[in-house]
Amino acid sequence: SDAICNFVICNDSSLRSQPIIFNPDFFVEKLRHEKPEVFTELVVSNITRLIDLPGAELAQLMGEEDPKLPGANSTASGFFRSLMSLKRKEKGVVFGSPLTEEGIAQVSQLIEYLHKNLRAEGLFRVPGNSIRQQILKDALNSGTDIDLDSGEFHSNDVATLLKMFLGELPEPLLTHKHFHAHLKIADLTLFDEKGNKTSTPDKERQIEALQLLFLILPAPNRSLLKLLLDLLYQTAKKQDKNKMSAHNLALMFAPHILWPRNVTANDLQENITKLNNGVTFMIKHSQKLFKAPVYIRECARLHYLGSRAHTSKDDLDLLTSSGSKELQPLKSQKRSRLDCCHQEETQQRTEEALRELFHHVHNMPDSAKKKKLIRQFNKHPTALTPGSDVPTSPAPRRTRSRSFSGLIKRKVLGTPVILERKSRDTTPEPVRVSKENVQLLQKCGSPAHMSQAKLKSLESQKEGSCRRMRARLLSKDSSSL
Repeated sequence: SDAICNFVICNDSSLRSQPIIFNPDFFVEKLRHEKPEVFTELVVSNITRLIDLPGAELAQLMGEEDPKLPGANSTASGFFRSLMSLKRKEKGVVFGSPLTEEGIAQVSQLIEYLHKNLRAEGLFRVPGNSIRQQILKDALNSGTDIDLDSGEFHSNDVATLLKMFLGELPEPLLTHKHFHAHLKIADLTLFDEKGNKTSTPDKERQIEALQLLFLILPAPNRSLLKLLLDLLYQTAKKQDKNKMSAHNLALMFAPHILWPRNVTANDLQENITKLNNGVTFMIKHSQKLFKAPVYIRECARLHYLGSRAHTSKDDLDLLTSSGSKELQPLKSQKRSRLDCCHQEETQQRTEEALRELFHHVHNMPDSAKKKKLIRQFNKHPTALTPGSDVPTSPAPRRTRSRSFSGLIKRKVLGTPVILERKSRDTTPEPVRVSKENVQLLQKCGSPAHMSQAKLKSLESQKEGSCRRMRARLLSKDSSSL
């Protein structure tokens, strides 16, 4: 799952009511800014998995070759193209200049105003007043503050000026390098049961391909594209008032954001329908296109966790394959590594939080509640952290008897374990005992509880002691004689 839980203790009461913002694409953006080459290679490798890009088109997408655009070598309509290029040479601070953050900040005023005036009929189709548009354009180029809510300008003036800004950019908002990739995305269709292509668009693959393609757009282009598609999406939702559907809006904006510069409709020919339908698709699904695919997020996260494994969609099939029961060995190994990393991260964060909590409790004023909390900490000093093993108390050792009779029993009989081991042996070793020990043994132990081998050994020891006594008596008698 993508959920990451953070355990945070905030001592500042003014910040506790603030909402917590979590960006699921944090590692994706971090990888894009810190290691752009690694990021681009990761994204492009997944793009080529979805769409077929020959060597020349792939080199154009990577920026290794200049893009070859339709109509570039044609002499037809040359006067028209030269006229358009001359018109774009009149550059201003915002209009006609390469896209910058300053330009986006100025144009965002137009987008914010249009969000509040989406009910105007024929919005983006009906042209505004050219004089008011020029006044507004000069104000944006000079960087002066504009009060669009004053009533001086009409929503059609602002909408037409927004299209003019996009049309005067040196290259389309989706860039020349991505032109051929968008044509290939429009050709993504479903397959039938026999594996043949159908005419039904494969929406899931198209969304995934656009998500990947938008990831490698320049940052200013991606920011403005998101603002623009959000505006067009909200406009299409109110088509019952403004009479502008997603397809009508695509006809207005496709030449400005997707068509190559200095081309005519004759240069594009059969590709016009693909390009217009492609923009229509972007408007309808704009709320999904600016999220990185799950496997790209996972790759970026693994990159910063020290893992060398590079994951693609074949390894992590979005969210469905992660819950599948039939997992490949490679996936299970990666999943175990992920679980270990999750446990380590969670344990570290929890331990830090617990240390802060312990410090916070000690700084509390003296009260019964404070004493109770401290007692709980003292009772469970190690069980409060996840993954810590509760120390098990060692098994109590058997106390040994210190009495004299117990000492004699251990010397003569040994421990019960030793007796059992000796009884199992086929050739028991003889035990040397004295006459006094034999008498004690006869008093303390019952023959019924002794083994046959032990009784035989005791009888043989008795006979030996009798022989020794007889030998001593005989030696005393002989000496007296």
